Amino acid sequence: MILLSYLNYFLAIILISAGLYIIYSRGHLLKKLIGLSIFQTSVYLIFIAPGKIIGGTPPILDSEFFIYSSPVPHVLILTAIVVGVATLALGLALVVRIKEEFGSVEEIELERFEFEHHKR
Repeated sequence: MILLSYLNYFLAIILISAGLYIIYSRGHLLKKLIGLSIFQTSVYLIFIAPGKIIGGTPPILDSEFFIYSSPVPHVLILTAIVVGVATLALGLALVVRIKEEFGSVEEIELERFEFEHHKR
């Protein structure tokens, strides 16, 4: 039963591992962006999980309630989601521009192009 209470953390660790694996093992820039997005989502889960207190209420002061849930983690994650979407959009725009300029989004081919360009 105690393992079930930490299930969201185990899932977040699995997502972190999957995201980092995709980022480091793939040479395709679009796949790296997908891995980064998975990694960001797992960090959201880690930050949001302790924000809810069982039996807690919204922080509205009342003499009937004694346990309150903090809204700060939710607000921070909402901001992080907006920043993450903007970062992903910028990354996708850069990948499109790199594809137009160099004809590929594979790291190996881009490094080869850079090496040949500096040889001249």
